[in-house]
Parts: sequence; structure tokens; C-alpha cells
Amino acid sequence: MDHIYSYEHLTRFTNEVFLHMGCSEEHAQLASEVLLSADLRGIDSHGVARLSGYVRLWEAGRINATPNIRIVHETPSTATVDGDGGLGLVVAPFAMKVAIEKATNVGSGWVSVKHSNHFGIAGYHAMMALQNDMIGMAMTNASPLVAPTFATERMLGTNPIAVAIPAKSQPPFVADFATTTAANGKLEILQRKNQEAPTGWVQTKEGDTSTNPNILKDGGALLPLGGDREHGSHKGYCLGAIVDIFSAVLSGANYGPWAPPFVSFLPLPPNPVGEGLGHFFGAMRVDGFRPADEFKEHMDNWINRFRSTKPIEGHQVLIPGDPEREMDAERRVSGIPLLTPVVNDLQGVADKFKINF
Repeated sequence: MDHIYSYEHLTRFTNEVFLHMGCSEEHAQLASEVLLSADLRGIDSHGVARLSGYVRLWEAGRINATPNIRIVHETPSTATVDGDGGLGLVVAPFAMKVAIEKATNVGSGWVSVKHSNHFGIAGYHAMMALQNDMIGMAMTNASPLVAPTFATERMLGTNPIAVAIPAKSQPPFVADFATTTAANGKLEILQRKNQEAPTGWVQTKEGDTSTNPNILKDGGALLPLGGDREHGSHKGYCLGAIVDIFSAVLSGANYGPWAPPFVSFLPLPPNPVGEGLGHFFGAMRVDGFRPADEFKEHMDNWINRFRSTKPIEGHQVLIPGDPEREMDAERRVSGIPLLTPVVNDLQGVADKFKINF
């Protein structure tokens, strides 16, 4: 049974929670906006369902509510940002702004981040570039839950990649996807609904196929995009590895199995190789390649032509970003549905801080 809450109500509540954690007014508002953008876009696994997780990380001393986020190394087109253990929801927009500024000055900007935490949905950060007639990119490493092809050990995170590309009269092209067959949040939703996982999402700790959505608790692992070697899981493994290297090896964050877990009850891996989680952002000025209007007209043409692709019967060919944009428009009006376990979770957070949910 879903409970419906308005976007405004959930934003106010989330904002209050971040303020109670000690965030500044500005950071609390930004973190709430980034977090709720996931619920609006239908990525329920990364929205307010995660709020209690951030609170527990803060209680465990693993999130700094008042970080000194700063550039620690830079060239005209690149930078490394130290998030000082802050909320990734706040650190990531800071870094993306740096990338956009550098792109404004020299055509493109590339920023790698260390000492951060979970940053919400990658799409939010990539889309920040759109209003500047820029192409935006965002990626992050994450808790090691994914076994490389032919492995039983969990080495990589779900390591998402997002790319946002502006168009003229058409909505922007926004690809935002995990480099696993399914994100961990999808498993959490199946757990809450008591449903099985499709074949190719997870494996047992011995490396056998499984449909148990709770298998990670028994030492199992998520699978790279593709599911198995025959369906191209080695390509998903490569994509996840690229994200890990760009986000963490490049910045000085923890990579591979050393990436800190999102859940506070798991200990931090011993002998860290860096600081916190890592992210990577890019911004490219379209007019660094051709006049922006000309490019955007051709993006419209590209989108229109792909939209009119002859579909399989009973289906429609979509442009990346279509389902999320439609969901956003609908949920701003009709509200955001939350499952009972999420509502109970949020009520627990409200009780903890003595605020009204």
C-alpha cells in the first residue's frame, strides 16, 4: 500500500532533518532538493528512502554536517575537490559548479572528488550543465557490492554514469544508469514488496545464479551490466571499473573493495587507500565544438528521428530521460508515493529529532 505525500511536504521534512543534523540552511535546502529529485524522477531507491541511512552515517561520525569543501589541486580545465567528509548531496553540486566555471573559461571542465559520501542520483548533477548550453557528466563509486565477471568477491559499487545533453525545443537527452544489471536500491524495493529478483541481477557467495533479493546479506553479490559473460557482463565490469578509477584513483578517494559502505552498521574496510568516496564530473561547452544553436537544432532532429523509429508492436521507442521527465511532471502534481516501510523509517527519523512527519 502506497502513502502519497506532496513534494513540498517531503522537502520541508527532509530540510528539517538536515538542519537537525547540523547542516547550514543553504546546505540543508540543497541536500533536500538533490535527494527529492530522485523521488520526483521515479528513482525511489535514491530519494527519501535513503534519508535514515544518511542520519545513521552522521550518528556514526561518518558524515560531517559542516564541511569545508575546497579545491586542493587545479589547472585551468581540471580540479580535485576535497569534500571534507560532507554529504555527497552537497559536495557534488559544489564540484559540478567548479566544472561548469572551468568550462565557461576554457571550453571544458573536469573535476574529481575525494572524501565525500553518497551523492544521490547522478542525473541531478549532470543536468546542472544544461542551462549553460553545456553537456554534463557525473559518476561516482560506491559501496563494494558487485562481483567482477568470473569473481565471487565484491569489488565494485553500482558505479552510475549520467550524461545530460541540451536540445533546442525538445527536452534534453538525459542518460542516468548504474553499471550493474540493477541498482542495489531496486533490490531494496523488491525486499519491501517481498518479490523475487529477475535472473541475472545477483549471484550467491559461491557465484551461482540467484533470484533472492536478500542474497547480499548472505555474502552474495550484484552482477555487472549484462549479468553473465554470454550477455556481455565483461562490458558492464569495464564500465564500473572506469567509473571507479575516474572517481577514486584519480582523486585520492577509496577505490574498489576499500570504498566505504553506505550502511552505518558495516565497519569501514581496514587499511584505507584514500579518503571517503569519490566522484567525477565533466562539463563541456557545446560552442567549443560548433555554434550552440546549430548543435541544439541537430539534437532536436536526432531526438525526433529516434522518436519516430519503427517500434516493436505494443512498444514505444523512448529517448533517455523520457520516463523520468514524465514522472517528474506527474509527481509534482499528484504527489510522491512511499511504501509503508519507508514511511515507518521516516517516522523513526522524525521521532529521533522530535519533529513532525
